Amino acid sequence: MTGLAHCLDGLRCSTCLTLNVLWLDPVRALVECTECGQSALIITDPDEGRTA
Repeated sequence: MTGLAHCLDGLRCSTCLTLNVLWLDPVRALVECTECGQSALIITDPDEGRTA
């Protein structure tokens, strides 16, 4: 994890079910579990919130 990452307190990893081990790295758009190594890419929708 990079220095900009921060812990997501109160959340549980869906793979290993450990509490308070998820870290968000906004630069890489990644959430990673420090216990089991599972990671998830954050994909944002650029059209979200726009009205037609």
